Amino acid sequence: MSKAPTVDDVARVAGVSRQTVSNVVNSPAIVREATRERVERAITELGYRPHAAARQLRTRRSSTIGVHLDPYAGGISGVVLDRFVHALTERATERGMRLLVFAARTPNQEIERMADLLDGGEVDAVVITGTFHGDPRTDWLSQRGVPFVSFGRPWGVDDVAEPAHLWVDVDGAAGTRAATIHALRAAGRDVAFLGWPEGSGTGDDRERGWREAMRDAGATGIRLSAEENVSAARTVVARALDGDDEVSAIVAASDVLAIGAQLAASSLGRADVRVYGFDNTPAAEALGISSVEQLPERVAAGALELLMGPTGSVVAPQEPAAGSAHVLVEPRLIVR
Repeated sequence: MSKAPTVDDVARVAGVSRQTVSNVVNSPAIVREATRERVERAITELGYRPHAAARQLRTRRSSTIGVHLDPYAGGISGVVLDRFVHALTERATERGMRLLVFAARTPNQEIERMADLLDGGEVDAVVITGTFHGDPRTDWLSQRGVPFVSFGRPWGVDDVAEPAHLWVDVDGAAGTRAATIHALRAAGRDVAFLGWPEGSGTGDDRERGWREAMRDAGATGIRLSAEENVSAARTVVARALDGDDEVSAIVAASDVLAIGAQLAASSLGRADVRVYGFDNTPAAEALGISSVEQLPERVAAGALELLMGPTGSVVAPQEPAAGSAHVLVEPRLIVR
């Protein structure tokens, strides 16, 4: 087995002192950009990984990021967040960081748990998921000056020009726009949208992509609404297909809704109705439903870049600034 590279090896390859390598690893902001980049290239080339325990003693940091894990709900939902947490763990490990996963059932419980972890010095930063209008977690973290990034936008504010905090998200409108454009070409102009009740930031964003694509095509279609439930979606779509509404395709805000729509179309003998989901879950794949793939692995990489910089190995988040406080991942449509 070959010997693991050391600080001295990195210093030799980069042509700098041992202390400069240590500064790049632990306090990159104090190192000149050209020097830092040279050291980071040497670190990558050699595969050097700082020892987490030793670094914690030197820097008084835990080298740990906390992330909330949603309670297990079973069924179709949750696959994307599971993949995100898995990818976040892998990519944090590559940077010499660890992930501490904790559970909470409500936002207030999550705040209490984060307070315990932060007060105990168990985490250096936090990743939150599932942001919503009036989210108390983001205000609490901002007021305490805790480094954090959210998987989800700070809904209700201008999250690009005047960002309230660092965030990474999937461009839901781009996903439904791509699905709608494909549906218009493959199935005709009567493309319906099946979404959640109005008021959901994520749902409204996905609806916007459908509306924009329909407007650009000079087409119109009905807007259907159902709770995140296969049975509810099936009932709503069956009523629409069995009535006077013309529907050639349905673009849904989630795979759960899409599966309900597919079951409704099948039960009525409407194999001609194309259905598109969002999340590209194994269930959608098994049923042959086209769906938008969120690429949670890219979301995880974006979250760490905002918290730690492109190649950094310590938490060093940038200040939220217009145009640079976010990473917006464009999803891709998987056609089946």
